Amino acid sequence: MDIGQKIEEMRREKGLTLEGLGDLVGVGKSTVRKWETGNIRNMRRNNILKLSEVFDCDPRYLMGWPETDEKPEPKGVKIPVVGRVAAGIPIEATEEIIDWEEIPERMAKGGKYFGLQIKGHSMEPRIVNGDTVIVRKQDDAEDGDIVIAIVNGDDGVCKRLKKYSDSIALVSLNPAYEPMIFTAEEQASKPVRIIGKVVELRGKF
Repeated sequence: MDIGQKIEEMRREKGLTLEGLGDLVGVGKSTVRKWETGNIRNMRRNNILKLSEVFDCDPRYLMGWPETDEKPEPKGVKIPVVGRVAAGIPIEATEEIIDWEEIPERMAKGGKYFGLQIKGHSMEPRIVNGDTVIVRKQDDAEDGDIVIAIVNGDDGVCKRLKKYSDSIALVSLNPAYEPMIFTAEEQASKPVRIIGKVVELRGKF
């Protein structure tokens, strides 16, 4: 079946006259008649799209174009990069948005995420000054995870979490920095709390 025959058949299936289809597409009935006789050489793209909407079909099917194997690009979700979290000596974690990063939509559906910019050298060589880490918001993590923790209420640090029976340690990757060790009592009194787990590193050149 050629394209003109296909248009005529689909028009009749919809119970439309030449004029009726023309009105829906925004052309005269003489133009529709021309299409149905196979004269589609100068058919505009917007008219093809309108016809496919009227017939509720894919434009590729209507025009006999080959199917494509290309998959649509996955959607991304923008998340804010906030504050500056020290990877060495703790500094105040601010809430100002300083940049934006994009994460996959499927990832965004798995929780709440934000980015934090690293300042300091204690997580080198893996994480360096100026890098951005993608963080999933959560108030606990597994032993060995890299986390963002708040110390003394306001100070934010990026460290590897080590859990013991009666304490935790926030450990730098750089051996030049001593671990920060907190007993259960100190965790409550300072306080020390985890605000998220680092799930991805976005290095900067």
